[in-house]
Formats: sequence, structure tokens, C-alpha cells
Amino acid sequence: MTAVDVNSAHGQGVPTSPSFNDVVKSYVALTKPRIIELLLLTTVPVMFLAQQGVPPLWLVLATFVGGALSAGSANALNCVVDADIDQLMRRTSRRPLARHQIPTRNALVFGLVLGVVSTVVLGVFVNWLSAELALAANVFYVVGYTMILKRRTTQNIVWGGAAGCFPAMIGWTAVTNELAWAPFVLFLVVFFWTPPHFWALAMRYREDYAAANVPMLPSVVSSAEVAKQIVAYSWIMVATSLALWPLTPTGWFYPAMAIALGIVFLIEAYDLQSRARDTEDLSVIKPMRLFHFSNAYLALLFVAAAIDPFLR
Repeated sequence: MTAVDVNSAHGQGVPTSPSFNDVVKSYVALTKPRIIELLLLTTVPVMFLAQQGVPPLWLVLATFVGGALSAGSANALNCVVDADIDQLMRRTSRRPLARHQIPTRNALVFGLVLGVVSTVVLGVFVNWLSAELALAANVFYVVGYTMILKRRTTQNIVWGGAAGCFPAMIGWTAVTNELAWAPFVLFLVVFFWTPPHFWALAMRYREDYAAANVPMLPSVVSSAEVAKQIVAYSWIMVATSLALWPLTPTGWFYPAMAIALGIVFLIEAYDLQSRARDTEDLSVIKPMRLFHFSNAYLALLFVAAAIDPFLR
């Protein structure tokens, strides 16, 4: 019987090195692919709006790749900075650094390399204005939100969430190579959408944030107060979404969709407030209902902006 057999017989086994596929999966997980999908969903449709039609497919591809690399860089660096608290939270405890699947130094280098490559890709194949905006979003997310705001203030996601608003401007500048009011309005839509979206999720995991000593609003104030602020931000978000209509030559489709989606969002926000008024029981409050709908709201709103030029 070999040494391996002996160890196995005693239930101890010999530790094995992770396979190549496991390592690749760990590095991909560092980039938080699901978040990248949402960011790109606010980039590509804006390119169609800016083009007032179909932009060159090579430009869409270059912007897609550069944007994905930039977002992946920011997310990987976020994992490096937050590795200590990720271990304390159920929602994040399976991230690669929290499980020690990747050395911290390797993750740091990986994130920085992705940032450099994304800047070069956007600068060379799209334009340098888009590259600068992507780099600014990356730095603001890592330094402004993750390193400064997240652990210090309940307004962390309000101001820190601005980093996730840049893709709308990047999509516009990729086509026009200049800024305008339209992408700024869409920037603000995402800015006011972020608190209701993230606070609904944070309500579900408020005990995680409390355990990690992160002052996310739902872990600091009552659910009723969080719901009240969600309603307020939802009204501002819906009003802002309608401001795109007079500032950009849109037809009937975009404003019609913005109104319909906004009404449903407000109904969901008020329902959440009603459920949270007299209880802290999450099974009654059901905050994930609003969270899931908020994803659909943003996706459909931006797709409506992309489709509108084809219906005029």
C-alpha cells in the first residue's frame, strides 16, 4: 500500500493543487461577471442612441471588450481591498480571496494589469476620452468608494455608486467622442437608481454588514426608514429618466416605456414601504422583490433608448 493509500485509508488524503480550470474560474470570479453584465447593459444601448441607429460593429466590440476589462479591473481590486470583510459576510464569503484561492499579490497584479490593458484598448480602438472616463470610474470605485466611503458613512453607496454611472457616458463618447446632456441624464438615472437597487439587497443581508462593521444604511437604521428613502430616490430616478425626452430627439417609444416602467417601479417601492412600516421581518418585507425588478427596470429602460431611433 502506498503512502497515498495509507492517508486515504485514514481519511486524511493528500492535498492536491487546484487544476488549471479551477484557477481560471477563480480569476474570472474576481472580476464579478454578473456586475460586468449590468454595466455593459448601460453602455451598448447608449451607443445605438448616440448613433441614432446601428453603430459600427467593430466599435461596439472594442467598447464592449474595453469596458468589460475596465469593470473587471475595478472589481478585482475591490476584492483585494475588501478581502477581510468578505470573509465575514455570507454573500461574499465564497469569493476567491475570502477563500484564499488566489494569493493577494497575484490578485492585485491581475487587477492592475486589467486596468492598464482596458485603458489601452479603449484609447487605441475607441478614443481616449472614453478611455479616460473608464479609468476615472475605475479609480473612483476602488479609491473613492471601496477605500474611503464604504467603511465610513451610511451614504457610501449613494456617492460611491457614481462609479457605476460612467458606462452610459462611455457608450455615448465611444460613438461621438464628445460629451452631451443626454449621457449626463442617463448618468443621473443610474445614480438615483443605485440606492433603491442596492439598499434593497442590503436589507436582505443587513446582518452581514453589521457583522463586518460596514455602515450600509439598512444595517444602521430601521427598515421603515430605508424604505422611505428608497421611495424618495425612486421618484427622483423616474423624473430624471423622463428628462431624456426633451434633451434628445426621441420618439414616442422611449418616454412611453419610461413612464410605464417608472410607474411599476414606484408601485414596488411603495409596496416595500408598506410592508416595512410595522415590521423588521424580512420574510414579510421581501426586499429582494424590488431588487430583482430594479435590474429589469434598468435593462428595459436602456434597451428602450436603443430601440427608439428605429421606430421613428
